[in-house]
Amino acid sequence: MKKALTIAGSDSGGGAGIQADLKTFTAFGVFGTSAITALTAQNTLGVQGILEIAPEFVIKQITSVLDDIGADAVKTGMLANPEIVSAVAKTLRDYGIKNIVVDPVMIAKSGDSLLTKDACNRLINELIPLAAVVTPNIQEAEAILDTRIDSIEDMKKAGAMIRAMGCGWAVIKGGHMEQGEEAIDVVYNGEEYFLLSEKRYKTKNCHGTGCTFSSAIAAGIAKGYPVLRAIRQAKGFISMAIKESFAIGAGHGPTNHFTGMKTGW
Repeated sequence: MKKALTIAGSDSGGGAGIQADLKTFTAFGVFGTSAITALTAQNTLGVQGILEIAPEFVIKQITSVLDDIGADAVKTGMLANPEIVSAVAKTLRDYGIKNIVVDPVMIAKSGDSLLTKDACNRLINELIPLAAVVTPNIQEAEAILDTRIDSIEDMKKAGAMIRAMGCGWAVIKGGHMEQGEEAIDVVYNGEEYFLLSEKRYKTKNCHGTGCTFSSAIAAGIAKGYPVLRAIRQAKGFISMAIKESFAIGAGHGPTNHFTGMKTGW
């Protein structure tokens, strides 16, 4: 049984964060473990409260998993504050973990901020260089690079700049660009660009898409797939999950993580 560890925040609404990650791992037939960085009081309407976990206890969760169960891949999501970012980066570096997927979670679907500027800087300097794959959306890439992204060419430039920070692959997600009939992601490995396209589905029920996508990549890597295959598979998976999303709650409903169980991802 392949195993994947998610290091992220908990979403009490169940659509994003740790909950989305574990559902996605299960959909791919990968055993999921977790280290929680923050508790959120959250639903489809927004984030009502955040309780950050002490960095020392985040480390204890990670080491408890790695010392006994191990991990074929690790995914990071919401890391909340600078101290947690540094603690996570140091621990993964000390354990020599290579298959790391970094989802630089900064802003919730509702617009609530989930990462401070200082934490973002530490993410750039300490965690991104360890990553096999980094998966920012347009807004996250703009925040990391302090630049505007308005086109595919801009996404390519952003991918090259993030790849230059030391990661293996940069995936600039184009779903938030909200133009055209296709949702296009730009993937760059330092040598070649790949444009991954899926039909754009017009729905407000897209809470947790970033968490789900990055977890799907981690699951594929955990199963031993080449990185590009894992990214392509995750792109197809999240497209179907959005197409079959749930109208739960009064705000942004969740994607359908169970689509993978039906289609045999």
